[in-house]
Amino acid sequence: MSAAAVKGWCPGAHRPMLSGDGLVVRVRPFGGRLEAAQIAGLADLAGRHGNGLIDVTSRANLQIRGVSEQSHRPLLDGLAQLALLDPDADVEARRNILVTPFWSRGDETQALAAELEEALAESGLALPTKFGFAIDDGRSRVLAGDSADIRIERDRAGRLLVRVDGARLGRSVARGHAVSTALALASWFIVSGGAKGGRGRMATHIASGAVVPPSLRGETEPAPVMAAARPGQYPQGAMVGVAFGQMLHTTLHQFAGCGHALRMTPWRMVLSEGKREMPSGAGLITEPFDPALRVIACSGAPRCREAHADTRALAAALAPRIAADARLHVSGCGKGCAHSGAAAVTLVATHAGFDLVRDGSTRDEPVLRGLNSADIVGDPSILVGGH
Repeated sequence: MSAAAVKGWCPGAHRPMLSGDGLVVRVRPFGGRLEAAQIAGLADLAGRHGNGLIDVTSRANLQIRGVSEQSHRPLLDGLAQLALLDPDADVEARRNILVTPFWSRGDETQALAAELEEALAESGLALPTKFGFAIDDGRSRVLAGDSADIRIERDRAGRLLVRVDGARLGRSVARGHAVSTALALASWFIVSGGAKGGRGRMATHIASGAVVPPSLRGETEPAPVMAAARPGQYPQGAMVGVAFGQMLHTTLHQFAGCGHALRMTPWRMVLSEGKREMPSGAGLITEPFDPALRVIACSGAPRCREAHADTRALAAALAPRIAADARLHVSGCGKGCAHSGAAAVTLVATHAGFDLVRDGSTRDEPVLRGLNSADIVGDPSILVGGH
């Protein structure tokens, strides 16, 4: 499968990515939500056609790991039966939408998501592979720190606005014009040269000097940002973390057994809709200040072909040593798939050991190179600048 060898793009269901443990098949829940029957079906498919491991991604998607070339087609058939498959790879790639999990029945979030999904499917827009949208239309914004290029939000008075990433202000819109304005901004991005090379992002385009046309430019300040979500009870249900963003298919089965829908988040947490007690299961985080929440780690070796080290073991060992208000990112290579932004400490595995970056990302210059994982665990001062 030639598509699996391409770099710089995200996997899908139609276009899986080859990793160290087989094909990675990404499932994008419509509206950021899975019904109980879909949860059970996904768990069955992951156990039957994959290796039983399921990733919860920073794009609020699920990834079934360990799929073989032979099992890919039956897996797609199963996803279609669960109403979790787009008609083709192009439509799937455009449907890159984050949805706030803190919506309530009767508000406009799910209707906006469905309208945007349909409009993107019909648009034919040739958007870059990582270009995405966010529907963050609560009275407080919860997705402001998450990757999106065009955002449907609200202002301080509760009115809808559409804002491009990288701009402080957005354009006030009537309900019926929110999606069309978002697509008009996406079209402008392409026409104005933002999509050159297939990897362009809106914030970079704006920072380089691109000016949104007056007909789409806004002067409205968005609503304030809500404090970061943590595991616990919310009016919408129980929020639970997934350690290092990966769970067993049997754990997903347990969610299905609860009979509640799941709302996906980009924080490697899921919200069990309407559930009034915290779920339990292997690899789930239920305490709001669990040390594992301070650490981001990719799949690492041997699960990823690009990784130079086992990231999960090192991350688990270091998690209790990270300050409560800090973040550690352990990356198996320089791509930084699990986290593209900065962290207080970033460890990047190389063929010669781990490079350490402080207050930066995998793309920044390390302050130390070639560290041994045993030395890092044995000498915590390395992490805080004692060397």
